[in-house]
Amino acid sequence: MLLRPLSLALAAALLTVPAVAAAKAPADPGPPIEAILTSPPNVPPATNRHKPAKVVVHLQVIEKEMQIADGTTYTFWTFGGTVPGSFIRVRQGDTVEFHLMNDPTSKMPHNIDLHGVTGPGGGAASSFTAPGHQSQFTFKALNQGIYVYHCATAPVGMHVANGMYGLILVEPPEGLKPVDHEYYVMQGDFYTVGKYREKGHQDFDMQRAIDEKPTYVLFNGREGALTGDKALAALTNQSVRLFVGNGGPNLVSSFHVIGEIFDTVRPEGGTVEQHNVQTTLIPAGGAAMVEFHTEVPGSYILVDHSIFRAFNKGALAMLKVDGPEDKTVYSGKEVDSTYLGDMAGPNLHPVDVAAKAAAAGTLTVQDQIAAGKALFAGTCSACHQANGEGLASVFPPLAKSDFLAALSPDDLVAIPLNGHTGKITVNGKEYDSVMPPMSQMTDDEIANILTYVLNSWGNPGGHIAKDLVAKVRASTPRPAGAAH
Repeated sequence: MLLRPLSLALAAALLTVPAVAAAKAPADPGPPIEAILTSPPNVPPATNRHKPAKVVVHLQVIEKEMQIADGTTYTFWTFGGTVPGSFIRVRQGDTVEFHLMNDPTSKMPHNIDLHGVTGPGGGAASSFTAPGHQSQFTFKALNQGIYVYHCATAPVGMHVANGMYGLILVEPPEGLKPVDHEYYVMQGDFYTVGKYREKGHQDFDMQRAIDEKPTYVLFNGREGALTGDKALAALTNQSVRLFVGNGGPNLVSSFHVIGEIFDTVRPEGGTVEQHNVQTTLIPAGGAAMVEFHTEVPGSYILVDHSIFRAFNKGALAMLKVDGPEDKTVYSGKEVDSTYLGDMAGPNLHPVDVAAKAAAAGTLTVQDQIAAGKALFAGTCSACHQANGEGLASVFPPLAKSDFLAALSPDDLVAIPLNGHTGKITVNGKEYDSVMPPMSQMTDDEIANILTYVLNSWGNPGGHIAKDLVAKVRASTPRPAGAAH
């Protein structure tokens, strides 16, 4: 009597085995899909898939010299030839076959740590790759979110500081909601032997990096990478999604878009949403998704709101919005120079031309005038005006200035370099204001601006040499900690 129930139980168990096995059998992922990788600020299209797939990623490491600022070059170490590296987009549940190739011209071995990978080193333990070699590993994209990837080869900080970082997006199964524009923006801090905007090739400074005192803080690896004719673009009444990363290696970013409020923020790339956010913190090695809607046209400036980084280290970008005005939302006029500084113009190409001419020993006064005009537009025109007329009773005119004409070259250089306080008389009128010292500017920048002023607006002409600025700077005592 006891055998019958046992036999029935055994039969029932045996009948359920195939059903359980079938339920656990993985769905057929179909043929492998080659991932579409994009260079910043572009983002690959949505996956638009309703099931996981096998996705193959090929990413190449390239060490290359590129401009970090106009007239200034740096040897970047890159994923895909850009800083930040190529944007990778997959779907949650995908199986990702990852191929990392290190270009034969590289001097260093490299690997990759993807924060979206569950496994030793985020893939770093499986991807150490010598120059001229390639590595392969596979991972399952288990968690949705926007994740940083970076090189993790020793010394890790140096590899990251040289630009070896990027973003990988793991879409949720249902995908992200559609928007009109998606852009890829990533902040990084850079450490050079020369000071900010010092011309020529600059080498990495390990001690500056250890001390966490960056020369540059940049979006997308170059000063002006997203300004002027390279600005991001949208139309009024459109939705914009920014994937914003922070490669570090050291600084936390206070990301802000001047003139916009983020409708939605997914801080640190997670799934919890915040709404109506003004500024969002993005840690080093972290990322965020921010979304907003454009109402009125104009230039919207992206900054790290640790504000000296924006205006004195380069952490500044631009979104240009075109379309009809809506006076019910905003009434007033756009003044780019207030926010953009010397990034207000389409570019600073004349500065680069002058720097190359100076390095070749062929610098002319006309080269200096062209470079000085570009620099003056952002550095000086807010006070002295683009036409050199100044503001009555406050900022003295530079146009047809008898005050400037009477100064010796040394005294002329000393005013922008060291500042000026107190009353002066220009063209018969008295002015009383304070000009702060511009000693953070390089010698060639001051020389070029002054050469432009001397040869503009009816002034007598002349030429200021970089060496003269250097001499005046060296002869000026400064308290400890004063700029340069």
